[in-house]
Amino acid sequence: MPEGPVIAEMFSGIAPRYDLANHVLSFGMDFGWRQRLADAVAAKNPPVVVDLATGSGDVAFALKKKLGAGVKVSGLDFCRPMLEVAERKKAKLPSAWDISFAFGDCLNLPLADNSVDALTIAWGVRNLADRPRGFAEMRRVLRPGGSLFVLENSQPEGWARPLCRFYMNAFMPFAAGLLTGKPDAYRYLAVSSSGFPGREALAAEMTAAGFTRVRYEALGLGAVALHEAEK
Repeated sequence: MPEGPVIAEMFSGIAPRYDLANHVLSFGMDFGWRQRLADAVAAKNPPVVVDLATGSGDVAFALKKKLGAGVKVSGLDFCRPMLEVAERKKAKLPSAWDISFAFGDCLNLPLADNSVDALTIAWGVRNLADRPRGFAEMRRVLRPGGSLFVLENSQPEGWARPLCRFYMNAFMPFAAGLLTGKPDAYRYLAVSSSGFPGREALAAEMTAAGFTRVRYEALGLGAVALHEAEK
């Protein structure tokens, strides 16, 4: 796994066209996945929500739209160019005026102990240089009874596995190169996804980190999963 600064630089290079690439490469399914995440968070009625590895802010915006004005939503990321994209998008969304975006590393969160009701992280856990440390930080900042939601690439099964592997390793870097001019960043995505734990293994890691009531839902032929856990 590359170190954090290397990953941050990689995302800096694709920041201007990151959203377009996400929408095209997921065939638009990323909109539904984020909505599923927002629905799961809303079921908990959390007053304070922080989106980690927020990137260009799409998850934070989806959360705010779903949760409404009475809920405090913030986004943290360790890639400043991505945060700049999020701020530009925020300026065009009147309903998002009170979302706060700030620099923050998942391995050293700038948040107090027991201060957050719900944490979300979409396509960010895969990039952590030290997952146990990252999960420990997430658990530290959650209030007792608070929830962690992880939306991440997973390992499809059966006939979908070779299909998804071909897509990730061959088609996606080529298409992403055309869209962003940075095919290497998406080759990294393919490699990091292929070595990422499956749904049960990731749930076991979360349990080992001290989370309880860990459960998951497969999405997109199993190529994506939504995990939910409690402190």
